[in-house]
Amino acid sequence: MIYLDTSVALAHLLAEERAPPEKHWDEHLISSRLLEYEIWTRINSRRLGQSHGGEVRSLLGRVACVELAPLVLPRALEPFPSPVRTLDALHLAAIEFLHKQGQTVALASYDARKIAAARALQFTIYPL
Repeated sequence: MIYLDTSVALAHLLAEERAPPEKHWDEHLISSRLLEYEIWTRINSRRLGQSHGGEVRSLLGRVACVELAPLVLPRALEPFPSPVRTLDALHLAAIEFLHKQGQTVALASYDARKIAAARALQFTIYPL
């Protein structure tokens, strides 16, 4: 299972130079519900809702979401091995929750800070 980070989703949606291989989208993808909010915020801030809305909905429809429920969130309140931003802490807490549920998850991200924190937590990093 691949945990889809917002950086990867946006690189795909906004046709950035760095983008995952097409086979990536055939994998079992999961993310935190934050993914939806982060994507729409960025798309709307660039006024791309009309041109990219269908593609956003299609991408989000392929991703299973971990809800930000009381079982998931407490980990984000604890220290991390390296400094993380608030939303990154929530994503990392979701990954840790999945691990505790016995899921094998690899983080797909272009965010160097999030990757460093994930490695420090001994999470698998999906090669992009």
